[in-house]
Amino acid sequence: MTGGMLALAGICAAYVLLFLCRCLLGWGNKACAGEEMPGIGIAQTTGSRQVQADVAQTWRNSAGTMAVLADGIGSANTGAVCAQIAADTILDRFEPYYELNDPLYFLKSAFLEASRRIQRTVGERRGGASVGAVFLNHRYLYYAVAGDVRVALLRGDEVIPLSRGQTLDVLAAQAYEDGRISRQDALWSAEEKRIWNYLGRDGFCEIEVCEEPVLLKQGDKVLLISRGIFEELSWSEIEDILIENAPPGELASRIVDEADGRNDAQADNGSVILIQRLEA
Repeated sequence: MTGGMLALAGICAAYVLLFLCRCLLGWGNKACAGEEMPGIGIAQTTGSRQVQADVAQTWRNSAGTMAVLADGIGSANTGAVCAQIAADTILDRFEPYYELNDPLYFLKSAFLEASRRIQRTVGERRGGASVGAVFLNHRYLYYAVAGDVRVALLRGDEVIPLSRGQTLDVLAAQAYEDGRISRQDALWSAEEKRIWNYLGRDGFCEIEVCEEPVLLKQGDKVLLISRGIFEELSWSEIEDILIENAPPGELASRIVDEADGRNDAQADNGSVILIQRLEA
């Protein structure tokens, strides 16, 4: 094993140990996969992969609730390390806040810092993370996405997708709307789902953020999912599960079980974070 690989393995072990300590010791109001926190459910599957390179965590303080889902990119443990760096960077920055006056600025700067940390850690190796983050205070929902993590809202009996993702088909559709490419070129790109922007990428650029904060209503359910879920289940199938009257942890597990039940030999890692707004 080369010196670089040994260093990366050591970093990976350190991040895993830190993650386990936080989960087991319950530092702050933090929820990890498999833990229960009022109004929050987290569930994961490795799909057909050998390594779980998704990290799904939340932190709740007096400012509100921050949830981060990071889908690691890279071979062996590189993707897992990148995902953990991304989640830790965003949540560590959020932890000391008593009030968050400019959530969108916070998300943009935290994503940029996480991207730089990933680049410094992996060096010349290819690695990064698709990341979705949502912040909920007492009234509003804000979100940010780099890469291909999906954010949605269940209101009443309807799932409302909020994020578009940063894949080539979405980029082409936006270019067509802006008049920069022809309709034919946009149609040719409609099936191209490759990610064009992610944390740790050389030339990492502007992230997708909500244009306006979403005013929350009692009973709203906020959902973050990664590829292993949205490539296996349609929004209508997810909707059928979310409308059930059950705790968020149970609903998150049902979504993961339904995705696993497809027995897809190419299924990616899948993660679900589900947050239910209970306050009036």
